[in-house]
Order: sequence, then structure tokens, then C-alpha cells
Amino acid sequence: MQIRSGQLILAKVLLTIGLACCIPFAALADPKARLVSNVSWSLSNPWFGGFSGAEVSADGARITLITDKGSLVHGSMIRKNGAFTKIQVLGQTSLKYASGNPLKGKRTDAEGLAIDQNGQAFISFEHDHRVTHLDLNTGRTTKYVGASDFARFEPNAGLEALAIDPHGMLYALPEKSGGRKSPFPVYTLNNNEWRIVAHIPRRGPFLPVGADFDDTGLLYLLERAATPLGFRSRIRRFDPSAAKWGEVTLLTSVPGRFDNLEAISVWRDGAGQTILTLISDDNFLSIQRTQVLEFVVTQ
Repeated sequence: MQIRSGQLILAKVLLTIGLACCIPFAALADPKARLVSNVSWSLSNPWFGGFSGAEVSADGARITLITDKGSLVHGSMIRKNGAFTKIQVLGQTSLKYASGNPLKGKRTDAEGLAIDQNGQAFISFEHDHRVTHLDLNTGRTTKYVGASDFARFEPNAGLEALAIDPHGMLYALPEKSGGRKSPFPVYTLNNNEWRIVAHIPRRGPFLPVGADFDDTGLLYLLERAATPLGFRSRIRRFDPSAAKWGEVTLLTSVPGRFDNLEAISVWRDGAGQTILTLISDDNFLSIQRTQVLEFVVTQ
């Protein structure tokens, strides 16, 4: 979801940035993930910003990104002594209709990205709620099967989280659940039909904005909350094979500690550690930042 501009939002974001400079790492509540990289990324290219979905390759060397203004970006993850330092852009193109013409208007609002082990890619969009197949070379999108539920999503609160499990099953979660006490429905695509297979409990003000599976089939859900003191982020981990999905909270940040984190990708490094790569959506506002964070899961 794009955070709308305006005087109130701008004031909150300014305060967020100010707080981010002075709140220590230890202010994260009961973390089960350790922050190892925190890099601000900026380019002067007009397409730069609004990153809403990301997939890091299994070896942590490459990254694929989408923006909520319809860009597809490929890059290298540059590292020094194993620690992430910057993204080197390898290519950028516009997301396109099947005809090859660039997406236009609100149809450009890509939110979730998922790539399976065979390189098949999918994108979820909001406003015109849909999930499409993505050609990673050309940026062309092909209309995929939809569910009647999708049409009932709010315009700016649709399918934010998209992920593929190790067996190739596609999962999608909307940003809003339909009520403050309602759980979030988890959709899967099976035999060209979307169906709800589970509900994830809604806890506090946090809303889903990104998701990914690790190589063992555990689901990592990135959530966001906007507060008067800035953005908060939370990461929960779920085991779809366990009773009640075995919910574990890995990280909950204090207001303003990070910017508007929206994208998450999970991979494993050479030492066997589970790495979470997260990227913030700056909403194309100069007073926000594009942050690239990496965490090592410790529990």
C-alpha cells in the first residue's frame, strides 16, 4: 500500500527519520533476529523508489525488485566480508501488458513478488486486484486466475504479500482482514483456483506487507504499523505444517527505528544461517529513505 502524502503524513515521516537516528539497536523488542546490515540506497534515476517486493537469489548474490509505479529492477548484492554494502543495478524495465505496452495508471501498483525454484515469477497488484505471471526478461505480465474475494478488497489494501513455498504452491495475503479483530485470510492457488487454507491471527495494529518462505517451508511474514511517532515493523514466522501454524514473533521494532519496510526475502548463507533481506518503500518522497536491511535469524 502506498502511504499518501499530505502535511500530517509528512510530519510523521520527518519525526520518523529523526527518531531513527537516535534509537539504539537494543530498542527492538525481544528480537530473535540480529541486524547485520543497514544501508541507505539512493539513485538519481526517475524510476528509483517505491520498492514493494523483492527476491534475493539462493546464494545472496542477485536481487530482483518491483516498485509500486511499475518498474522491474535486477541487481547484484555487493558484499564485503559477507556483509551487504550496496546494490549494483544490472537492468531496469517497465512492467508491461501481455501486448508489450507499459502498464498505466493504477494498474502499475505492484506489491508482491514471488519467484519459484525454476525461475517462474509472479506479481500481485492492488487497486486492480490481481496476480499475474511475470516474464523476468521483458517485464511482460500475463493475467492469472483471480478469486471473487479479490474484487472486494479496498483499493489501496489488496494483495500485499505473495510467496511460493518449496513445493511450488503460491500463497497470497491481503493487507487488511476486514476488521480489527478479524484474522488475515491466507489464499493458495491450486488447480487454477484460489482458496482460503488458513487464517493468520491479527495481533495489534500491524498489517501484512510482505512474505517469503525459507527452504524448509517456514513462512516469514513482514508486517507494518503507522504510528504518530513513525513506522513500526514486525516479522512473524509460521509453520504451515504445525497446529495453528506454530506462530513465532522474531522481531518487533519501536516507532521510527526503520523506514517503511515493505519487502522481505529469505535465503541461507554459506554458513547455513537464515538471512532476511528487507527493503523500504520511500513512497517517492525525498524525506523518506530506501533502506536495505539484513538480519540473521538467531532462534
